[in-house]
Amino acid sequence: MVSYPGVDQPPFRLSMLIYDRRYRSLTIQAVVFILVMLAASWLIDNTLKNLAIMGKSFSFDFLFRRAGYDIPQQLIPYNSDDTHLRATIVGLLNTLQVSVLGCIAATVLGVTVGVLRLSSNWLIARLMTVYVEVFRNIPLLLWILVCLAIFTEVMPPPNAYRGDNPAASMILFDLVAPTNRYTAIPSLGMSNPPGTISLGRESLSWAFVAYVVVIAAAFVARHLLRRRAQRVQDRTGRRPVTWWISLAFFAVPLLLLTWYFGLHLIPPVLRGFNFADGINLDNAFVVLWLALTLYTGAFIAEIVRGGILAVSRGQSEAAFALGLRPRRTMSLVVLPQALRVIVPPLISQYLNLTKNSSLAIAVGYMDLRGTLGGTTLNQTGREMECMVLMMGIYLALSLIISGGMNVFNSRVKLKER
Repeated sequence: MVSYPGVDQPPFRLSMLIYDRRYRSLTIQAVVFILVMLAASWLIDNTLKNLAIMGKSFSFDFLFRRAGYDIPQQLIPYNSDDTHLRATIVGLLNTLQVSVLGCIAATVLGVTVGVLRLSSNWLIARLMTVYVEVFRNIPLLLWILVCLAIFTEVMPPPNAYRGDNPAASMILFDLVAPTNRYTAIPSLGMSNPPGTISLGRESLSWAFVAYVVVIAAAFVARHLLRRRAQRVQDRTGRRPVTWWISLAFFAVPLLLLTWYFGLHLIPPVLRGFNFADGINLDNAFVVLWLALTLYTGAFIAEIVRGGILAVSRGQSEAAFALGLRPRRTMSLVVLPQALRVIVPPLISQYLNLTKNSSLAIAVGYMDLRGTLGGTTLNQTGREMECMVLMMGIYLALSLIISGGMNVFNSRVKLKER
């Protein structure tokens, strides 16, 4: 509202909360907020009264009772004598493991397929189209069951790798052995281990700490180097070549640490009826990770293709005119501009993959849904508490993923001047 000098403002009246534009929006927001709070309080009160009628109370004390069940897949030590809280943490870590690895693999697959769909090679482009249309138009649960059937019925048993003429052979330079029970992969060993940090039942290797510190320091040094290169470019108009220095920041210290600790791969070896020395990944995890990757990768491929097509063709023609080859044009000119179109829908796919990991119950993978929302819920009879806690955890994970990706999106989006 425009105010004129010398004109007295009218005194405040209650009717102004409805008829005055300065206060009407605040009045509506206050009324809506009060109604929402009243509805929430009624819902909570009604729920507590119904629980009391059934002889139940709303409490999370069951989390500190003995769980009494085993979890095959563990990232931290766990046994049946631990509490339901620790079982929930184990399930949450399993959810994070398959979600993070699935997002990484689906992104690599989706970007590759999305670029290849635009290839001038007719056969490659059609094959990528078939992959996208097949995987994104069949429900994820069916793909999980298909992958499970393949690993259960097609993969050989561990003893098939026995003998001078085994019925099955290891793959990837004789480092991986897929079986119908698990997938044996190599583990990491150190000739000169630096010791561990005791954290109760868990332990943290000093080698892991050293690698984390070196990588963090390399990122800081790379950031300072890029700022210096930007200052030189602003002052002289020419940007110095810094990629090899950035590469050295990461490669040299990591190679030195690898040499000092004697880091090496320990391949799995068949001993008796099972593989030893390496890591035996439960097929429930492998099946879930593979199905999530293939399914989500098909959607990401379409997102990448749409983002690339959103970039003006003149950008590619200008790059070709400067002598850039198609691969360099795609990586240096087209994809950086397409990111501002790709990232927002990509966030939704990461969120979908994280939530779709709850389908792990179909293959017996004990994630958050299988522990807190499955066995713990059935044993304790605390349906309401388990559901509220599980929904809160999934909500927190989704908000963290969304917030992190939004920060990245703000850095790559087109800056307006």
